Amino acid sequence: MLPKLLTSIFGSRNDRLLKQLRRVVEQINALEPQFERLDDAQLQAKTDEFRQKLAAGSTLDDLLPEAFATVREAGKRVFKMRHFDVQMIGGMTLHKGKIAEMRTGEGKTLMATLPVYLNALSGKGVHVVTVNDYLARRDAESMGRLYGFLGLSCGVNVPGMTREQKQAAYAADITYGTNNEFGFDYLRDNMVYETADRVQRGQNFAIVDEVDSILIDEARTPLIISGQAEDHTELYVRINAVVPGLKKQIGEADPRTGEGVIEPGDFTVDEKTHQVFLTEEGHENAEALLAKAGLLAEGASLYDAANITLMHHVYAALRAHHLYHKDQHYVAQNGEIVIVDEFTGRLMSGRRWSDGLHQAVEAKEGVQIQSENQTLASITFQNYFRMYAKLGGMTGTADTEAYEFQEIYGLETVVIPPNRPVQRTDELDLIYKTATAKFKAVVEDIRASHERGQPTLVGTTSIENSEQISQMLAQAGLPHNVLNAKQHAKEAEIIAQAGRPGMITIATNMAGRGTDIVLGGNVEKQVQFIEADDSLAEDEKARRIQQLKDEWAGLHEQVKAAGGLRIIATERHESRRIDNQLRGRAGRQGDPGQSRFYLSLEDPLMRIFAGERVRSIMDRLKMPEDEAIEAGIVSRSIEGAQRKVEGRNFDIRKQLLEYDDVSNDQRKVIYQQRNEILESTSVDAQITHLRAGAIETVARTHVPVDSVEEQWDLAALEKTLAEEWGITLALREDVAKRDAITDEEVVDACVKAAHAVFETKVAQVGHGQFDPFSRMVLLQAIDSHWREHLAALDYLRQGIHLRGYAQKNPKQEYKREAFELFSQLLEVVKMEVTRLLLNVRIQSQDEAARAASAIEEQAGQFSNVTYTHPNEDGSVSAEADPATVADEVPRVGRNDPCPCGSGQKYKSCHGKLA
Repeated sequence: MLPKLLTSIFGSRNDRLLKQLRRVVEQINALEPQFERLDDAQLQAKTDEFRQKLAAGSTLDDLLPEAFATVREAGKRVFKMRHFDVQMIGGMTLHKGKIAEMRTGEGKTLMATLPVYLNALSGKGVHVVTVNDYLARRDAESMGRLYGFLGLSCGVNVPGMTREQKQAAYAADITYGTNNEFGFDYLRDNMVYETADRVQRGQNFAIVDEVDSILIDEARTPLIISGQAEDHTELYVRINAVVPGLKKQIGEADPRTGEGVIEPGDFTVDEKTHQVFLTEEGHENAEALLAKAGLLAEGASLYDAANITLMHHVYAALRAHHLYHKDQHYVAQNGEIVIVDEFTGRLMSGRRWSDGLHQAVEAKEGVQIQSENQTLASITFQNYFRMYAKLGGMTGTADTEAYEFQEIYGLETVVIPPNRPVQRTDELDLIYKTATAKFKAVVEDIRASHERGQPTLVGTTSIENSEQISQMLAQAGLPHNVLNAKQHAKEAEIIAQAGRPGMITIATNMAGRGTDIVLGGNVEKQVQFIEADDSLAEDEKARRIQQLKDEWAGLHEQVKAAGGLRIIATERHESRRIDNQLRGRAGRQGDPGQSRFYLSLEDPLMRIFAGERVRSIMDRLKMPEDEAIEAGIVSRSIEGAQRKVEGRNFDIRKQLLEYDDVSNDQRKVIYQQRNEILESTSVDAQITHLRAGAIETVARTHVPVDSVEEQWDLAALEKTLAEEWGITLALREDVAKRDAITDEEVVDACVKAAHAVFETKVAQVGHGQFDPFSRMVLLQAIDSHWREHLAALDYLRQGIHLRGYAQKNPKQEYKREAFELFSQLLEVVKMEVTRLLLNVRIQSQDEAARAASAIEEQAGQFSNVTYTHPNEDGSVSAEADPATVADEVPRVGRNDPCPCGSGQKYKSCHGKLA
């Protein structure tokens, strides 16, 4: 009660922020007449003037009113568009590092030019992050005209660019690009071996368009750069043939009574958590089927340590068959499985599910199975975007996720009022018993809208549904356009004309489409074509443009009279935000509009959360199938279900982040070390430090701390130093000659000897040549062990939840073990680099050439060998069948010592030739 009373007296936090910002808008508006009097050259000169003021000690906040007034005036001259006052408020919100929630059609793209221009004046670069390549290119091109007019450079960063093109894009004052590409560039920059190969120049200020889509919807999947791992493709095919033999259980057993199973089976499917679980009978059946297929030894258990991989593959195949559906979660295109983004309905080319799930889906669909990948580098969007010194975001729907933005990113959400009051009517949901009845009602509603000349946008949650409605409309003889992942390229064109009278557009989720639906259709494209046509005279161009505009004005009024754009949604999405985005397509800039959701008890959300309760009400009322419930209480219960799902998804993202924070701290250490190595003129100091540490560790295993001479094993230490580290040291003689010697002096002698051996090697070729070699050895050791460490962390994370059964906190256990693994990683790198640099053989060019030709001759002898084997009497028979003899020739393992006697592993020595 008290908070409500205080809010009514003092206003909410949002109201108070808007009040402060409106005062600044008044200052900007007061400058407008003065700026209108400037000619183009004087207006353009403002950029240099602002830069000089910054150099003299002014802050960006000091420059804000004048800079915003400059951009507004430039917008009027370049685009013939004047920024609204609410866009000024939104621009200041972004500049302050907050999220601006602005309704669809309020002009977020133009609004972003205000803070982008102001922050680009510092010269540190501004990143504008969009959800797809099309929007990045379009916005960079259209808004680039404004920046170019004011003397700022604008670049675009999309996949498929060369290193030089990317460097140029990042060197620009403003860089437009996609979230994935910015993240991948960061990871790639931390995998290079030369500083000149890096493309980014730090994370200064970013504005994220469709911030909810990028920082929330996509935050559940980390960015991963991967390379090929071992091949298991045959196993996926064989497991895929076994899995159809397992039967799904219908109903779930109550843990107390054991009742509730309608039809027993081998596995249960939990749609809420998107998981599959084998029942007890299921384990036995799976073991029998696998044994029959020759994948499991008779009598062996799936839980034997040797069969853990098999278990993993069975679960991956079950999930692929029962949780991942074609044309909903993925499409099969050109012999590949392409994931469909569940939030935007877009195809995510190049993305793959992890943990063998993608391969299991490929096996299910019978397309070529691509080999599994090994993680080379990875980062979550949360941790990437938190690296920016300042971050702002804009979207039409952020308020429902305001808590998460504040909790994870420290971003406050400010709801910006619309430029004109909203006129849209949101009708109550209609709930039908069956999906068939629902779709019939949808088609009737579309027909009625079409007949009265009202444009209709039909929202669906899957490609499958969009194609089903398209089929029904075709049967009903209603012309329409379909916009889903399969029509990705034509989306802007379809959306631009979706507001024409009587138009019917079916679309999967409308998040971040980036093109407004204008009532009466969009004439901008046609105007651009006429303006670009050099064969027409200027007066003819003007006449045609005017004709187009007059025609549009008539259509615009016609659509307004029919009630504006009508939104018909065929299903509620898991997230209220996505529903709001779809609704927000109607009623832009004060236009009229309507929206209605059609639901059925067979929809996934209704079935999982509210189906039984609503069905019992319908049965009690004896309602026929084609009649619907329309009640506020039911709509509210559905919103309650959506809140539950949102809460669960938030917990998933938060948990992902808590685990990734552990590897993020380690990632920062590794990347910082890498950058120091890359940027330093010499790595001598680092190598010396590593060498001292490694040799001390070796010495201390034979000469413990604070020990006496009788406890030392100097013979073993001498042998280890000579054989493994290439250091010849007569420690026993030295100790025998001395009257008294401490353990520290022995260790110091070992370290000094190691330094001397190393310096001798360096002296042979000189520091100038040896240093790049040392740098490369150090970087390669860090990279290879970091990759192994990432894989180890993955395995650790998969099983860590089981520690909960031992009354231990899994997160604490993960942190502790991950720290131990990281300590081991640093230790292994130290030992490996030191061993390699101390054992490296320095050869003159002549020696190297002779050694190479000797190896080639040796390889040649072995390649043309004739296999023979002695008879029992000692005589040698003629050439034997190579097939029988090949097995008798001892094979050398990749990690075994090389037979040539070099002391190196076979794979690092003569194995390279193989």
